[in-house]
Amino acid sequence: MKTYLYFTLAPESLVASHLPPAEFGNYIAVGPNRNSSGQAQFFEIDPEWRTDALPMQDIAKRCVPHPDGAPRKSTYLAIYRVLEHIPFGAIGDLHLATASGMVLSLKAKNDIPPETEDRFHLYQEYCPAQPRVVSIYGPARFGAHLTDPAQPVSVPKLIFAELKLGNLAKNPEATGLGNLPYPNIDHLRDCLREFTFKPAKPTKVFIRNVSDAVLYRTIRNGYYVGQQNDIKHYPLPAIDELETTHLDWWRSAQNVFGG
Repeated sequence: MKTYLYFTLAPESLVASHLPPAEFGNYIAVGPNRNSSGQAQFFEIDPEWRTDALPMQDIAKRCVPHPDGAPRKSTYLAIYRVLEHIPFGAIGDLHLATASGMVLSLKAKNDIPPETEDRFHLYQEYCPAQPRVVSIYGPARFGAHLTDPAQPVSVPKLIFAELKLGNLAKNPEATGLGNLPYPNIDHLRDCLREFTFKPAKPTKVFIRNVSDAVLYRTIRNGYYVGQQNDIKHYPLPAIDELETTHLDWWRSAQNVFGG
């Protein structure tokens, strides 16, 4: 029976499982008895990768089928400081599970979205911390900045997504914000205005800890894994593809409350 390695976000953990991605995503989203409900994001990790920094030496002994032959759904290997030990090249496909257990799989691509004329960007960090941050940097520079060990504060790797800002991307005083779901828009405007008065400061925390689910419909261009000058981009399909090829997932993704 094949053993998969998964790196899950929120909470950060390394998990061995006999379930392929679609079944694993359904399992962690709704539970074995479908009595729970919650979004989940997780990466496939090279199943051959091993490190002495994490307790992985007994995977073959711990992740075994049940006595009746049923697959082992999850064997937790580590839940603390996991991402920093996973080699950049061992991080594979990203899978997005909705609260009802539908799973969309994304492959990394090398085509980073080009810098736009937008003055501001909004990012949701997923790991190792979870603040929501505004920045004057596009995704590549944002990831490089926060993983630069020369900075006063940095992390070894960063998983994040860019969120839609609408008209605020060009002007913090803009009106006509459409259906942006973020709480406290006035505070968001204040954070963006601060870049005018402190031009040397490239980032600012907007929300320290996001308690609600991050709505998939607010994701702009997809997800990223950054490590200094290296970055993986996992583009979310365009709206017309979501509304046709991935319609069931897209409908499920919108049937959730969050911000």
